[in-house]
Amino acid sequence: MGLYKTEIRKERALLIAAHIKSKSSSKKAKESLEELSNLAVSAGADPIKAFYQMLNKPQLTYIGSGKLLEIKKYIKELDIDVCIFDDELNPNTQKVLEKRLEIKVIDRTALILDIFSDRAQTHEGKLQVELAQSEYLMPRLAGQWSHLERLGGGIGTRGPGETQIETDRRLVRDKIKRVKSSMQKIERNRTSQRSKRISNNTINFSLVGYTNSGKSLLFNNLVKSKILSKNQLFSTLDTTTRKIFLDSNIASTISDTVGFINKLPTILVESFKSTLEEAVNADVLLHVIDYSNEDFEEKILTVDYILDDLGLSEVPKLLIKNKIDLKEDEITKINLDDSYITQLTTSAKEGTGLINLREQLLNLSFDLINKKQNIYIPN
Repeated sequence: MGLYKTEIRKERALLIAAHIKSKSSSKKAKESLEELSNLAVSAGADPIKAFYQMLNKPQLTYIGSGKLLEIKKYIKELDIDVCIFDDELNPNTQKVLEKRLEIKVIDRTALILDIFSDRAQTHEGKLQVELAQSEYLMPRLAGQWSHLERLGGGIGTRGPGETQIETDRRLVRDKIKRVKSSMQKIERNRTSQRSKRISNNTINFSLVGYTNSGKSLLFNNLVKSKILSKNQLFSTLDTTTRKIFLDSNIASTISDTVGFINKLPTILVESFKSTLEEAVNADVLLHVIDYSNEDFEEKILTVDYILDDLGLSEVPKLLIKNKIDLKEDEITKINLDDSYITQLTTSAKEGTGLINLREQLLNLSFDLINKKQNIYIPN
């Protein structure tokens, strides 16, 4: 009798986005759905079909009743397992949608948390994801997760999601308290290490940027390290800091941080603020973009918005136009605000532009050492 390999069936997903006409456009709706599709694939789903609707005003059921009926028809026709919505749904809306569609419903936040849960490697990274998941779960405990009884988990239910039926608010509050306590201990150790670097006149650079922009590969090439570098969303969750040798007279470090994304959940930003402390305490931010992506300008704005939210709008920045090996059009100058010192072009994959980048970092280091007493230090 022969042995047969069995593959785990991927959850078949419908993707749904709603945009307000006065605040968005069909182009932005489609771009957001494309990103949602990439997120769904990263989480292990199989996106079968996508819907978007331009609305005059927000709906209690996220989308209009006619579109809901259309989606329900496709759920049966296409044998769909899950509907993934492109924004964070409030618990009541999610409950109504599950009741009307008679299927598991998850939102963009749950999807991203699921990916983070799967990708977290270090103890701290796992704690941060656990905190974000637990805080997301809190308002959804009162009968919001009936689909778990029906469908037995899957995407959007890893981590705390697996035990939501039997978990009450008190247990979740206790878990949040316990996780925060553990994270505070880790943060005290990091603060101590950071203080030593600052007191030693070390210049601190930090790589930031949209997820999948090539930050980790650039980091590896600059410090000859071997941290995970993959062509996938959120390949890096935990901040890694290494010494970078620019000159024998200057001590410098460089950090690689978690990639940003459009509509990055607030609870995730809050949970990962301790990881992002390296960016908060950087002397210069190196904003890496995928210059071959036709929407790079939109992604620059997204990252700048998140940096502003973290209180980093005034920190000096370099724009690094990465992946120029994939760029077919002419390389042109991008209009940037005054917080950007200059812009450089690189290909982390081919090694192009790295000598020029190192020279720029060296010149900046000399300038910063001379001005160390007057340098901007974020609160």
